Amino acid sequence: MAEISANKARTIIRKALAKGDEMGFKPLSVVILDAGGHVKAFERADGAAPGRFGIAHGKAYGSVMLGMAGTAQMARAEQQAYFMAAVNGVYGGQVVPVPGGVLVRDKRGAVIGAVGVTGDTSDNDVIAAMAGIEAAGLIGEA
Repeated sequence: MAEISANKARTIIRKALAKGDEMGFKPLSVVILDAGGHVKAFERADGAAPGRFGIAHGKAYGSVMLGMAGTAQMARAEQQAYFMAAVNGVYGGQVVPVPGGVLVRDKRGAVIGAVGVTGDTSDNDVIAAMAGIEAAGLIGEA
């Protein structure tokens, strides 16, 4: 099974944080999960709130565990709140169903993990995540 290498995970983080700096975003936190939902890498920018790991993780975790990016999760939560509440119960409250959770696919389209970014608006979090994923030569699904 393909996976996000440690080198690519570091590239995603570095480029996502750089994109945030370039665009004047608030300090970001970025987590990379493998296809099984395990943390591959995490970094919190200077000045980012200390609780951001949990939010970044929840965005990415929901994406990889449901096979559904954060934008789609939010739409589902708006249409069927009971479903997302049940999902969160199944996953111990670890799912944060909002944009900023991005599925990562390899060139063949297989899901190999997810990226979670938090710190600015959800839309800006997606911009940073996609910049990191693209810089690593992978495909993001926001």
